[in-house]
Amino acid sequence: MSSDDDPVDEPSADPSAVYDLLRAEIDRVLIGNDEAVEYLAISLITRGHLLLEGVPGIAKTTLANLFARTTGLEYNRIQLTPDTLPADITGTHIYRQSTETFELQRGPVFANLVVADEINRATPKTQSALLEAMEERRVTIEGETLSLPDPFMVVATQNPIEAEGVFQLPEAQRDRFQFKLTLDLPDRSDERELLDRFDSDPDLGPGDVDQVIRPRELVDARETVREVHVAPPVKEYVLDLVAATRDHADVSHGASPRATLAFLNGSKARAAIRGRDYVIPDDVKSMAEPVLRHRLVMSTDADLSNVDPTDVVADIVDTIEPPGADASDAPEAPMASDGGNESVEKR
Repeated sequence: MSSDDDPVDEPSADPSAVYDLLRAEIDRVLIGNDEAVEYLAISLITRGHLLLEGVPGIAKTTLANLFARTTGLEYNRIQLTPDTLPADITGTHIYRQSTETFELQRGPVFANLVVADEINRATPKTQSALLEAMEERRVTIEGETLSLPDPFMVVATQNPIEAEGVFQLPEAQRDRFQFKLTLDLPDRSDERELLDRFDSDPDLGPGDVDQVIRPRELVDARETVREVHVAPPVKEYVLDLVAATRDHADVSHGASPRATLAFLNGSKARAAIRGRDYVIPDDVKSMAEPVLRHRLVMSTDADLSNVDPTDVVADIVDTIEPPGADASDAPEAPMASDGGNESVEKR
């Protein structure tokens, strides 16, 4: 990332202000991506990784590039194909005839923000090259272990409509993504706005946005998120949702403890972005789909019946009652509204 001395307008350590700055700057090029920008910000603040799924042409890679530029992150993009090798990602030692020595050539994974474009086109062996990087934030090259930059974040993209020449991500790989988001086609008004913008400026792109936060603000925002309070009933709600995935009739293997932590960290960051220092059940509920849908291993019968994991998650959310839903748990004093269920503020 760039230094703290770089010119940035209105620096702030408040996660809500950080998100507002990022969204406003990205909206100069792309519009209608508020949810994706929010989850990108949450992942960055909580040291997570993001899987973006969507049809070609909806600017998945452009969005990641814009996010990198507005945050000042060093950005590398890896276009994955079936012939991509693990060394093409992590790096290798190259023999230099002039010095008669082997020199380490670092791969594109050595960046703050790595975009693994069309990750499901790479073979499982190549996909696995990212496993150590995503979990340990380090890579091993021919026996030498090297640390990756901090922050380090992987944003992977995949196309849901292609079936030939692709390799489904293994469970271990999917589990390392904090969230999976599905980007939809823009509605007509947003697409009309996009049409007008590029009609006026055909060269509009990531180079037209500025860095709006500094490394110091990112560090401070992370500290703010760590201090967000999670009441015991809300933690129990998280555990209930995760446990329900393991007992559901359509699920062969439910979510792991890593999903539990994704709920916790994501909910705290969402609360902070909304200006609260405590988590409410709606924060947790909003995390259910992006946290769980890519982690569920469906049963054979469910697969044959084309049961969608997203429907299973929705069923679980509808079944598990959040804390504060009972009238007896009504708050003693009114509080600012954020979708209800605020009676567990700091209980």
